[in-house]
Order: sequence, then C-alpha cells, then structure tokens
Amino acid sequence: MTLPAPTTTTRAVVTGASQGIGEAIARRLAAYGHNLLLVARREEVLENIAEQLRSAHGVAVDVVACDLSREDEVTRLIDVLKTTEVNILVNSAGIASFGPFLEQDWDYETNQFNLNATAVFRLTHAVVHDMVARGEGAICNVGSAAGNIPIPNNATYVFTKAGVNSFTESLHYELKGTGVTCTLLAPGPVREAEIPEEEQTIVDKVVPDFLWTTYESCAEETLNAMAKGKRRVVPGPLSKSMDFVSTYGPKALLSPLIGSFYSKMG
Repeated sequence: MTLPAPTTTTRAVVTGASQGIGEAIARRLAAYGHNLLLVARREEVLENIAEQLRSAHGVAVDVVACDLSREDEVTRLIDVLKTTEVNILVNSAGIASFGPFLEQDWDYETNQFNLNATAVFRLTHAVVHDMVARGEGAICNVGSAAGNIPIPNNATYVFTKAGVNSFTESLHYELKGTGVTCTLLAPGPVREAEIPEEEQTIVDKVVPDFLWTTYESCAEETLNAMAKGKRRVVPGPLSKSMDFVSTYGPKALLSPLIGSFYSKMG
C-alpha cells in the first residue's frame, strides 16, 4: 500500500498549513510531487508558503484562507472541496487552552471545540464519499496523546482530542477494503528543530533534545504511516513514552499529576 499517487487533477488538502505540523506535512507532500490546497487563517503566510513550494517543486498550490472555528467558513471550504478532486486530506488545524474549565473564556472554548473537533468531523465527511467511490484516498486526522487520559486544566482540549482519536481509529476499521485509509496522528510534544535560548520554555530546557519530535520528523513519520495504511502513528521517543504511560498507566495517579502541571501553564 502507498499514498495515492500525485496527478495533475488531484489535490492534497492540508489544514493548519501556515505553521507547525501542518506546514511540515504540506512541504513534504509538495516534495513528493503533490498539488496542494493549503488552508489556514493567515492568507499572507499561506501565499508565501505556496509560492515557495511552487518555485521549489513545480507543483500547483491553491490557498483558502478561512477560520475553521466558524461554521460558515467550514461550509465555504466544503463548497470548494465539492469541485476539487481530493486524494489526501490532513486535518491539522487546532488550538488549546490551559487552566480550570470554569475560568476559561467561553467564546475561546467554543471556538476550540469547533476547530479541533467539528471541523475535522465535517471535512472528513466532505471528502470520504468521493474517495471511496474512486477506490483511492488517504485521510489523516491530528489527535493527541492527550486524548488518552483525563487531564484537569486541559478539559476542552482533551475532550476534542479524545473524540478525534476515537473517531479516526473507528473510521480506519470501517474503511478497510475500500482503498481509502484513515490514520490518526497522536503526537505528544513537537517543536522546531532549533529553539533560540531566549525563547526556550522550562520544558525545552529540561527535556533532552534527542527526546523531542521536530515538525519535520513528525511529518516524515506521519506520511510513512499513511503510506502503510496504519491506524495510528505516534512520532518520536518522548511522544511514544507519553502515549504508553497515558494509555496503560493508573489514571487516578496520572491525571491529578499532569493536571497540576497544566495548571501552571494556565
């Protein structure tokens, strides 16, 4: 099994493509020869990335600037997808909040839910029918190792990512035999390969560099997993350790401990 081959008529759609994991995956897909549809809020940033990819790889790159936390903006993107032959979809856009749920800004929490969960749900539905009809396609939804365990002071984010994790893995099994794959990317901490010392957090300073997952290595592992039709990919040693501990460790002990740490981030 491999990723769908790039063609002149198909597009790989990547949300959250203006930075982080989404941008890294988009850049690697372009290097593979895929035409792209990049989605994020910041049009100027997207256009800059698009021009870089066109020049470097000779691929077609379209841009749709929209806020996927808004229902009408998701609908606008779906209207574009109706006239686009999507052979790869990567739902990477997402945000987080930290601190007690009762003290969070409700508008931000609602936007977080809509972006992290509802948009993923709607966009997956928008492309999967045509993929199955063609007998080819690959979907990757970015969940999180945080979706494995209750985390106080991160409740809304955990709510959304637990849903994305379970939804994606369920769909993976449903799509077996259709020619369409569905892969969950469940990362832990991911960062740039190099962080200036003045920008390093306490976590950056405490955790050894070799344990971190960079955006570039995360993108490579993710696309390799998608090409193999894997159900779940957890890139990097630190993420793998967190994924194992959060899945099999005693939640009654782990949840308050992690929640205490997250309260400081809030």
